[in-house]
Amino acid sequence: MDLLNKIKDAGVVGCGGAGFPTHIKLNAKPDYFIINGAECEPLLHTDRYIMTHLADRLIAGADAICRELSVREGYIALKKTYREEIRALEDAIRRAGSAMKIHTMDSFYPAGDEQVIVYEVTGRVVPPSGIPLDVGAVVDNAATVLAVNDAVHGIPFTEKYLTVTGEVREPCVLKVPVGTSFRQCIELAGGALCDRAAVVSGGPMMGKPMTWEAAMDSLVTKTTSGILVLKESSAVIRNSDMDMRHMLNRAKSACIQCSFCTSLCPRHLLGHPLKPHMIMRKMSAVGDSEALFEDPDIRQASICCECGICEVYACPMGLNPRRINSMLKAELARAGIRYERDQAEYRADPGREYRKCPTKRVAARAGVLPYYEISSFAWKEFVPDTVEIPLKMHIGTASVPIVENGACVQKDQRIAVCPEGKTGADIHASIGGTVALTEHSVRIRAAGGR
Repeated sequence: MDLLNKIKDAGVVGCGGAGFPTHIKLNAKPDYFIINGAECEPLLHTDRYIMTHLADRLIAGADAICRELSVREGYIALKKTYREEIRALEDAIRRAGSAMKIHTMDSFYPAGDEQVIVYEVTGRVVPPSGIPLDVGAVVDNAATVLAVNDAVHGIPFTEKYLTVTGEVREPCVLKVPVGTSFRQCIELAGGALCDRAAVVSGGPMMGKPMTWEAAMDSLVTKTTSGILVLKESSAVIRNSDMDMRHMLNRAKSACIQCSFCTSLCPRHLLGHPLKPHMIMRKMSAVGDSEALFEDPDIRQASICCECGICEVYACPMGLNPRRINSMLKAELARAGIRYERDQAEYRADPGREYRKCPTKRVAARAGVLPYYEISSFAWKEFVPDTVEIPLKMHIGTASVPIVENGACVQKDQRIAVCPEGKTGADIHASIGGTVALTEHSVRIRAAGGR
């Protein structure tokens, strides 16, 4: 079985973002293969743990990919401040006799955005609404490459590495089966330190905020990168509660058209025609009228990466261009309006190097600096007696169960498959036990489990 079929058979998807099936992404012949080790979000340490402690497996996976893709050059891109990680990777590369190279970057946000990282490594600008392959590159994060290495050895994707930090007693990096509850992950980190807590799935900039009650019902999926526990009064949580009408009214009364949001936008700095200040001007003047969708400046919202620099770091008035862009993207998609790509050659702004936003300052502006300063993370593995595995953990079509209620399954057994001809991924049992099917998940209870 060739590598792509092994990856497909193992159900590997991108471990961050939307969870694009890896066997489809790697079905290419690029010039560059890049491992994204920049860990884009402040506070997350998952990929850093992998690069430090599992470097040999990571390099083995990278070499397998480079051979399969016949790439000209392979890189691991990470921040130059990751000194321990760099040493571990250099040692692993030397032991393996690997041709992988290490590319170090400044500590800025969002260094881990895949279009940003492609430019940092190759000097090539991915076009608006494009993908790295448009300029001859393929990017996967460290956790995904580790899962590829497991697939080479016949091990399916059933376990997840993730960071649990914030208002918890013992910040940690966990290895848990897919389908483990957020509740158990937070308990493994010693529980919340505050009485009124909320949770972010992911990081403070692009993660999904949720109430404590919603978090207690949430599950670790193939794309869960971190669990951040915050006080309900934190800026990250407060801003997530604001409705669109309130945001537009604030913009109408307070936007001073300073254009800082545009000047510091990572995509604008790559030469993309995205101007958040123009979107704010037109939205605050007109509101959310459907006629706005015909405006070319408004349509540029569809190429926003939603990193949050505009509203967390750039805007002196505390407005919400990122959330307004996100709303516009969703509305444009629902209306079937796609960004019209052209054949123009895009060039990065000459002043880009001087407008990168330092990660630590971004964390401070986001109100999470105390957690950014945490340097020691515990390492824990845990296997619960019950998991609930969602059937939709990836971009594309939900997987279809191939097991029945009451069936006994073994760990790593295939329990759901991607429908023929659809984009998606197979799913395997993350623990052994008895199956109970729900409309959107497969619950597995180990013998003696509750």
